[in-house]
Amino acid sequence: MSVLTETFELANGVKIPKVGFGTWQTPAGDVAYQAVRNALKVGYRHIDTAKAYGNEADVGRAVRDSGIARDQIFVTSKLPAQSKTYDEAMADFESTFKKLDIDYVDLYLVHAPWPWSQIGKDCDEGNVEVWRAMQDIYASGRVKAIGVSNFNVHDLENVMADAKIKPMVNQIQYYVGFTEPKITEFAKKNNILVEAYSPLATGGLLRNEKMATLAKKYDVSVAQMALRFCLQNGILPLPKAVGEDHIENNAKLDFEISDADMVTLNNMPDTAPEHSHNSTQG
Repeated sequence: MSVLTETFELANGVKIPKVGFGTWQTPAGDVAYQAVRNALKVGYRHIDTAKAYGNEADVGRAVRDSGIARDQIFVTSKLPAQSKTYDEAMADFESTFKKLDIDYVDLYLVHAPWPWSQIGKDCDEGNVEVWRAMQDIYASGRVKAIGVSNFNVHDLENVMADAKIKPMVNQIQYYVGFTEPKITEFAKKNNILVEAYSPLATGGLLRNEKMATLAKKYDVSVAQMALRFCLQNGILPLPKAVGEDHIENNAKLDFEISDADMVTLNNMPDTAPEHSHNSTQG
């Protein structure tokens, strides 16, 4: 069985494919459409997009045109980070739902606990309002699971305090040497699946010599090593690629890193220190 068809199980019993295909920074139009079509052709069954990416319509069209049964493809989208009222959240979801045009959304996430233009701003009250909307969207049956992204421990505790339904996923920046242990441990203790965006540090870790040496030992690419590392830590990686070769290469993850080498990887310093960091450690 390919790792692309293996699944994690969310708190509500929904099965989510263990490897996702990311579309952040993938240009809208034919580039996004072809990237998703190629990913589905290679065997990916989990596609991640967001309203902020501007490519939801292309993702939806690729899913519809794939010839693959809808229930065999898992699609995630995200509520814009600046939406911090109930009404804004409901309106933005309607927009996403219409653009995707795929009958339902498998996973819907709050993109960040603060607007991207005001990182770190206290939006506790707004996030509670937004989570109320997320629960109502979930109750409508139009999404199969709900969660958050870039939330730290405080942000999660804030929305969980009065939540009828806890977030099922927290998507954070996570890669070898930058594994955000505080939020990762908290999420796992609360049965919240951690997803890793930028698991290759947007390519930054591909130049890391220690990673290259270890990858050579297994006769795999540095990218494959980095993605497999996530999986063996119980984290769902979301590699992004446009070229068909990279899309295919990132999917070849059916090998096992030894326990000793996992210890080495888990103790590595930041493998891409020059890469920008959206730390959710606070």
